[in-house]
Amino acid sequence: MTQRERRDKALAYKIDGELMAEVLEARAKAHAYNQVDPRDTEKLSELITDLLGGTGKNCTVCQPFHVDYGSNIFVGDNFFANYNCMILDVGKVTVGDNVMLAPNVAIYTAGHPVHHEARNSHYEYGIPVTIGSNVWVGGNSVILPGVTVGDNTVIGAGSVVTKDIPSGVIAAGNPCRVIREITDEDKKYYFKNREFDEEAMKEIYG
Repeated sequence: MTQRERRDKALAYKIDGELMAEVLEARAKAHAYNQVDPRDTEKLSELITDLLGGTGKNCTVCQPFHVDYGSNIFVGDNFFANYNCMILDVGKVTVGDNVMLAPNVAIYTAGHPVHHEARNSHYEYGIPVTIGSNVWVGGNSVILPGVTVGDNTVIGAGSVVTKDIPSGVIAAGNPCRVIREITDEDKKYYFKNREFDEEAMKEIYG
């Protein structure tokens, strides 16, 4: 198998000249994206569409933004990534609709063997990450290789997500753990015990 084939099968692989050329091309594209005047939303949209493997409607990525390949990232409609997002997309990263990433969120599909002899051989790996729809990932959170985050879930700020998180929950911590389910009672609050006023409630829920 080629190193690309090994990488795409989530096997241990080594970066060869072909893959390194792709990485450097992606870095150049990300660099170009990060230098655009943030008021030029049309140019930003054009460049982010070219950088990523697939985007839905209304894809907003604040600068700076960093990737390994870019082409292994697929996001749905209404994707929003705040400042300094980093996605190491050696493996495929699949993101649903209406997903929000707060500042300094990192998604890592890439990793290295634990044993030093294996690690020093320059073999590495990329294991896919999947994030469902209607997910909010809090600031400074890290999502590690192989993780799936379910729909309608909130990951608290500063979390290190080492294993799958189910749908419809609030989860946080290092390692990230489920704190509680999200219920209809949460509809009336916008922050902790602060309730939406009547005008806002009517606009949101009708």
